[in-house]
Amino acid sequence: MRALRLTAWGEPPTQTEVERPVPHGAEVLVRVEATGLCHSDLHVIDAAAGALPYRLPFTLGHEVAGRTTALGPDADGLAVGDRVVLYGPWGCGACDRCAAGRDNYCDRRGALAWHGAGLGRDGGMAEYVLVPSARHLVPIGDLSADQAAPLSDAGLTPYHAVAGLRHTLGKGTTTAVIGVGGLGHLAVQILRATTPSRVLAVDVREEALALADRSGADFGTLLRTDTAGVLRKRSGGAGADAVLDFVGTTETLELATGILRPGGELAVVGSGGGRLTVSKPGALPPGFRLSLPFWGTRPELAEVVALARSGAIRVETEPFPLSAAPEAIGRLRGGRVRGRAVLVPD
Repeated sequence: MRALRLTAWGEPPTQTEVERPVPHGAEVLVRVEATGLCHSDLHVIDAAAGALPYRLPFTLGHEVAGRTTALGPDADGLAVGDRVVLYGPWGCGACDRCAAGRDNYCDRRGALAWHGAGLGRDGGMAEYVLVPSARHLVPIGDLSADQAAPLSDAGLTPYHAVAGLRHTLGKGTTTAVIGVGGLGHLAVQILRATTPSRVLAVDVREEALALADRSGADFGTLLRTDTAGVLRKRSGGAGADAVLDFVGTTETLELATGILRPGGELAVVGSGGGRLTVSKPGALPPGFRLSLPFWGTRPELAEVVALARSGAIRVETEPFPLSAAPEAIGRLRGGRVRGRAVLVPD
């Protein structure tokens, strides 16, 4: 079968032929229908040798939807032909958190040689993907694969971040979303679907603000020198009750703390390498709380799928055949992808 594999650190992945896996034990073989492409894939491709614990080679792709085609003799809970989306973060499978479907916060995460599908283990940028257990699969029913695949990260990650803030986002509150790309445009929709909070959106691209508008944002603005003042005014002067930063650079973190009201919530999702410095009183909003949400839980993925099937959220996608993966990667690097790039087997 055809697969897009990382064979050397810092080098472009290679399209190659590999043997189709055969499931053993509790494993499940899934025929891939669609795989999302995100900035995490670029971070893996560009990583220097030794920066990640993964062993080469492996197939990329952690946002995967498809149909089960074969089950190992010990697999249960699914039947051949079921349409599913992969829960991407794979933990040790033995700790209390993994048992509760919280592999994203696995207690043994630091000791593993992988972080999930396409992250040290073979992922879904291929015709088939072998899944260690049916517990990593969530049914999608008749939801289209191009919509379902991005939900496993681009949908699940902002859903998990919003879930951690929802207790503060009642009527009359304001939430700012910084970065309206693959995750950010779904964060806007999730906020609108699950909270009464007003949503303000920030990006450096006009087309991203148009996407925010289509996603239901109440207001959008470009990132400029006066953006903090503009957003504070839009929030009634007090500042935002919560900020979701899907970029994570020093510039966006400074904006986030500059618009956050005292006692507000800041969730940093983006991995842009920025820094927040605790230096002197008054430099940061008093009483604010910082969280670093990572991915999401398996039960939350089922909730995201339910939202998508109800029509409450919809992923804006750009499809590419798997053979055009280099083009898709290049467009993502250049910031030219609208919403989420999705690879489909040829």
